[in-house]
Amino acid sequence: MSETGKWLIVIGGLIVLIGLLWPWLGKIPWGRLPGDIVIERENARFYFPITTMIIVSVVISIVLAIFRR
Repeated sequence: MSETGKWLIVIGGLIVLIGLLWPWLGKIPWGRLPGDIVIERENARFYFPITTMIIVSVVISIVLAIFRR
C-alpha cells in the first residue's frame, strides 16, 4: 500500500472517531477559554480565540511529532 493510501486511512479513521465522540466534544468549552479576546459593541462583535489557537497548535505539534518517529 502506498504512503498516501495509509494517510487517507488514518485521516478517515480520525474523522469517524471525532464523529462518534462529537456529543461529548461539544461540551468542552472550546473558544471560551480565559485569554480569548471578545469585544462586543451594540451592533458588532469581534472574537479572537488566541488561547484556544495556542492550545490547538500545541496539540497538533505533539501529534505530528509522534507520527514522525
